[in-house]
Amino acid sequence: MARFVCPQFSMDRPSNRDEGIASLRWIERLGRISHRSEDRQTVSSWERFIRSVVLEHGDWSIVEHAHAAVTFRVNRGVTHELVRHRLFSYTQESTRFVNGRKSYPHGLEFVLPAMGIGPESLENIRRACASAENEYLDLLDAGVRPQEARAVLPNALASTIAVTGNLRAWRHLLVMRTTKETHPDFLQVTLPLLDEFRQKVPLLFDDIVPMASQAESMQLRR
Repeated sequence: MARFVCPQFSMDRPSNRDEGIASLRWIERLGRISHRSEDRQTVSSWERFIRSVVLEHGDWSIVEHAHAAVTFRVNRGVTHELVRHRLFSYTQESTRFVNGRKSYPHGLEFVLPAMGIGPESLENIRRACASAENEYLDLLDAGVRPQEARAVLPNALASTIAVTGNLRAWRHLLVMRTTKETHPDFLQVTLPLLDEFRQKVPLLFDDIVPMASQAESMQLRR
């Protein structure tokens, strides 16, 4: 029987603020190479360095030396938008190779739209997902391979995708995907993800304004 789940994510790296600060100290260490000032780095100099060199001077290239990894559980419509950000590495649950009958014995998982759908329409979507699941499982039972049977599955199908990228790429994604024009389903994960980045990686994400317009956010695309 079809199951409906909430979108979610987990930040796998950095896993806490200490690891986030370690990433900033790594950025400082490599950034100092250009001026041969490595000997001036101290335990606490990362904050002054990041503010001066990155935030004020605008040298965002050195931020690419540090990476973060996040695993999402979202609908496939969101994953289609996510993979448009080309500077990341992705590994996604495959509907070609995953047999839904075997991997989801308690029912396939779907994510309902976040907003803008009335109760009657929402119930119609639930029925459509359940119907698609039944058709998919019938095809599998008839000997059709998962890679062909998946043709009947909707964008609402839940999918797990692991995403790794440098901190500059994550900043760009969050600038782009936390605006008021962002798809509501995407916002369900990007807004709390922005909060988590702010908690774990000081300074680099503090100026991003959630639900600003795309025009306003253009000023932050560095």
